[in-house]
Formats: sequence, C-alpha cells, structure tokens
Amino acid sequence: MTEQQKTNQIAAFNKQIATLREQINKTNAETKAHIEKRNKLNDQLKKQHQEIHELKNERDNLNEKVKTLKQQRDEAQTKIRTIIEEIEIRRQKIIELKKKKPKRSYQELQRELKSVEWKIQTTPLELQEEKILIENVKKLETQLSVYRKIEQQNKRIAELRKELETLETNAVAFHQELTVTAQKSQEIHAKMLAKISESKNIKRDADRLHSAYIQAKEQAKPLHQEMKELTEKKKKLQNAIREEDEKQKKNAEKALKEKLESQARDKLQRGEKLSWDEFQLLVDDDSQDPQTQG
Repeated sequence: MTEQQKTNQIAAFNKQIATLREQINKTNAETKAHIEKRNKLNDQLKKQHQEIHELKNERDNLNEKVKTLKQQRDEAQTKIRTIIEEIEIRRQKIIELKKKKPKRSYQELQRELKSVEWKIQTTPLELQEEKILIENVKKLETQLSVYRKIEQQNKRIAELRKELETLETNAVAFHQELTVTAQKSQEIHAKMLAKISESKNIKRDADRLHSAYIQAKEQAKPLHQEMKELTEKKKKLQNAIREEDEKQKKNAEKALKEKLESQARDKLQRGEKLSWDEFQLLVDDDSQDPQTQG
C-alpha cells in the first residue's frame, strides 16, 4: 500500500469514526433522556408509595375507630335490651304487688301505725292488751310493706328509664359517628385504590423506559467496538506512515551526508581549502570507518 493509499485509508477511517461518534452521541443522548425520564418516574413512584402508605394508615385507623364505635354501640344496645327486660320484670312485680295492696291507702295505714306505736309507748297497758297492739303493728307493717315494695320498684324503674335514655342517646351518637367514620374510610380507601392504579401505570412507564435504556445501551456496544477497531487500524496506519517518513528522512540525510562527504574529498584532492563543517564531516566519517580504526 502506497503512502497516498494509506493517507486515503486514514481519511476514510476518520470519516467512519466521525459517523460512528455521531451515532454513539445520538444513542448516548437517547440513553440519557431515558434515564432522566425513568428516574423522574421513579421519584414519582416513591412519592406515590409514601402517599399510599399514609392513606392506608389513615384508613386502618378509621377502620379501627369504626370497630370500636360498633362495639360501643352494640354494648349500649345490649344494655338497652337488658334494661328494657328489667323494667318489664319490675312492672310485672308491681302488677303482682298491687294484687296484694290493702284497701286502705298508705297514708291511712301510716297514721294508724303511728297512733298504735304512740299508744304502746305512752299508755300503761295490760300484757294481753299490749300483745294485741303489737300484733296490730305487725299487720300494719305487713300492709305498708306492699306499698313500700311498689315504691321501690317504681323508683328503680325511674332510675332504669333515666339510664335507658342516656344509653339510647349514646347508641344513636355512636351509630351516627360510626356511619360518618365508615363513609370517610370508604373515601380514603377509594383514593388509595386510585393511587395504587396510578402507581402501577407509573411503574409500567418506568419499566418501559428502563428497557429502552438497556436496549439503547446494548445497541451502543457494537458501535463502540467498531469505533475501537477503526481507531486501532487508523493508529497502525499512522504508525506505518510515521515509520516510513522516518526511514525516508534517514535515507535522505544519509544521501546528503554522503554527497557532502564526496564533495569535501574532491576539494581536498584538488588542494582546495575546506570549511570547518566539511572538515568536521570528514573527521566524523573517518572515525566511524572501521578501516581507519586500530
């Protein structure tokens, strides 16, 4: 291959390398764009996951509150049923007690009892007479006890009704708060599902961009390899040209030196005066000639 052919080949290599570099730069730009978009989507995905986690915690807390409110409402309703049953039982007891109620009123029986007790305490009585009065007191106490038992039942029923009213109010409040909380939990859950669906779309796009990045990276490998091979070939040709240039330069220098030496010897034979460079040239040549040594 002539030097011109080598030069032309290097120019061809440079053109191919420039084309390859342009393709590699384009591929690198695409790869960088894929990476930037992928990383941006990954940041969005990370943010989405955090928001989903927060929504899940909020929903779970609301569901736990719903569970507690439901338990409180059910407990209140159970107590309400128990109290209603107790009120009914006590009403039945009152009905039974009223069947035993004396014909005389409570006030009449109470006045008579006080009168008999006062007579026993203040009047000297014979033993038999006192026994009769004491027996009368017992009968009056028995009759009055029916009124007292009825009063006790009515008093307890009033207490139960007051407790029942409080429980019913609480049960309604628990149920209302439960309904509101459950509705809010459903809204949070729906929002969370929407975020999950959105995050799946983001992940799909991020995976697609990552695949595109891997594909672009793989496509750049043969381009890099080809450019490396072309660069090595170019370097070899450049080295060959440099070596050839150096060889030609040495040959030219040698030919010039021999010419100058020949001219100097001719001048010396003609008896002409030599310049210092010519003299030095002949001295150097004689010192390097093996026949002049030793």
